[in-house]
Amino acid sequence: MTPAQILGEVFYCVIGLVFILVGVKALKDDGCSKKATTAAFWFLLAFTFIAGPWVPKWLVGAAIVAMAVLTAIGGVVQSKNDVPDPASVRANADKFGYKIFIPALCIAVVAVVGATLGSKVPALSWLTANNAIGLSGAVALVAAILLTKCDPKYAAVDAARLMDNVSTTGILPQLLSALGALFTAAGVGQAVSYYVSMVVPENNVLIACFVYCLGMALFTMVMGNGFAAFTTILVGVGVPFLLAKGANPLVVGALGLTAAYCGTLCTPMAANFNIVPAALLETKSKYSVIKSQVPFAVCMLLIHVILLYTLAF
Repeated sequence: MTPAQILGEVFYCVIGLVFILVGVKALKDDGCSKKATTAAFWFLLAFTFIAGPWVPKWLVGAAIVAMAVLTAIGGVVQSKNDVPDPASVRANADKFGYKIFIPALCIAVVAVVGATLGSKVPALSWLTANNAIGLSGAVALVAAILLTKCDPKYAAVDAARLMDNVSTTGILPQLLSALGALFTAAGVGQAVSYYVSMVVPENNVLIACFVYCLGMALFTMVMGNGFAAFTTILVGVGVPFLLAKGANPLVVGALGLTAAYCGTLCTPMAANFNIVPAALLETKSKYSVIKSQVPFAVCMLLIHVILLYTLAF
C-alpha cells in the first residue's frame, strides 16, 4: 500500500471506532428497547470500515444487506444521551462566543490548503483530498480541546452522541455514491433519453432546458448526490436535447450541476447537508432544515431554467 492509502485506512479505522462507541453506548443503555439490534447495526458498519479492504467482498456485501434488514425492520433506535443542561449550554455560549467557530474554520482552511499542497508538492503526494479532510478534522479536534480546555474523552463521547443522533442516514453518502456509479454502468442515462424524447417536442429548447434542470434536481433528490445525478442526466438529456442543438457546453455543465444542488436542498438523502445540521441543532423535527430550504430551492431552480435558456444559446 502507498503512504496515501495507509493514511486513508487510518482515518477509516478512526471512523469505525466511532461506530463501535455508538454500539457500546446502546448496549449500556438498559432503557433502550432494541439495544441488541441497534448495537449489531453499528458493529457491522464498523466492520465494513475497519476490515473492509482485508476481507472478501462478499462478506462486506453480506454485512451491508444485514444492516439494510436491521434498518427495514425498525431495529435501529437511538439510545440515551447525556447532554448538558440548558443553563450550562447558555453559560458556555456566552463564554466562548464566536470563538467556538474556530475549529470549524480549521476544517475548511486545512482541508483546502492540504489538498492544494498535496496536488502540487511531490513530497506531499500522500496528502490526497480525502486525507486532507481527515487531517483537517484532527486539527479541528485539537483546536477545540485547546479552546474549551475540556477533557479529551468528550471528543469520543460527543462523536458517538452525534453519530447516534444522525442514525442510519449517516451512511447514505457512501451507499448513494455507489448507486450513482451503478446507474451509469446500467445505462440509465440512455433510458432517460428515450423516455424524455417521448414528451419533449422537437426543437423546443425551453422545455428541454426545464426538463434538464428539473431532472438534475429530481435525480439528486433520489440519490442524494449531485455528481451522480449529473452524469446520468447529462447523458440522457443534456447531450441529445441541448448540446446537439448547439448549446454552449460550459454553460450546460455549470448550470446543470448547480441545478442539481437545488435538489440537494430538498432531500434527506443528502444527510451530511440536511440531517446532520438538524442533529447538531437538536431540532424537534429532523426535516426542519429541509422545510426551510424548499422555497428557496424552487425559486433557484426556476432561475436556472431561465439562465440556461438565455445563456446557453
